[in-house]
Amino acid sequence: MSQDQKKSATSSKDQSELDPFEIDFLPQFEQGRGPRAPFVNEYGVTIGDHDYESDNSPLEQWTSDTNPEVMAGDQWVHPFKDVGFQSAENRELFEEGIKPQSGIFTHADKNVASVTAEATTSKKNDKAEA
Repeated sequence: MSQDQKKSATSSKDQSELDPFEIDFLPQFEQGRGPRAPFVNEYGVTIGDHDYESDNSPLEQWTSDTNPEVMAGDQWVHPFKDVGFQSAENRELFEEGIKPQSGIFTHADKNVASVTAEATTSKKNDKAEA
């Protein structure tokens, strides 16, 4: 059996043992992450069990007086089991070590640079006319 076949067999075995929202982290991304098992956060909500309808969750008790900030922070994210890990970018980073491409942020349907250039030109013309 070749090294690639051994690696593939091991990877397939490991993948079958993974939780549906967990990925096969490279060793350098497993260190210091926190617990693998589900945990109960300060609001009494179990995080990491995929039962997103918890009676204690602010989402289930939401009113016009609920501050959305209550749902922000690490206490709402499981370090190994999160739906966000399934994105292509996160899988490439955490499973293969491929860093996301950097560059200028652009909107797919808007050229925001042209608006800036037009606004700048307009301001210069306004000053020249004054």
